[in-house]
Amino acid sequence: MTTEERIEASETRIFKAVFPNTTNHYDTLFGGTAMQLMDEVAFITATRFARKRVVTVSSDKIDFKKPIPAGTIVELIGKVSHVGKTSMKVSVEIYTEQMYSYEREKAIVGDFTFVAIDEFKKPIQIL
Repeated sequence: MTTEERIEASETRIFKAVFPNTTNHYDTLFGGTAMQLMDEVAFITATRFARKRVVTVSSDKIDFKKPIPAGTIVELIGKVSHVGKTSMKVSVEIYTEQMYSYEREKAIVGDFTFVAIDEFKKPIQIL
């Protein structure tokens, strides 16, 4: 399988409902909760691409473009955007959907960097 085919096959999409227990006093999703969900999707994407143990080493710029209100559905999409020798970058986007309409918009984007590791937690080649 080529690198491009592996990138395509590792794309990860997860849907979640935003309930009041995950929102702040403005009735919007906590930023930290969004980042946790993004890191989880990025981890799954990186693991599906590398098929090795991976760990998060950094979260790069995360842009909160739109608030995510309670009572919406969110879709998180993870895609490998760069592959190095032992590391890879995964871009994650969060889209919001109204539960009772077809309205959809991009709310948050961010990048996460992962390193593949061996059983001794030392970096290893991805490809």
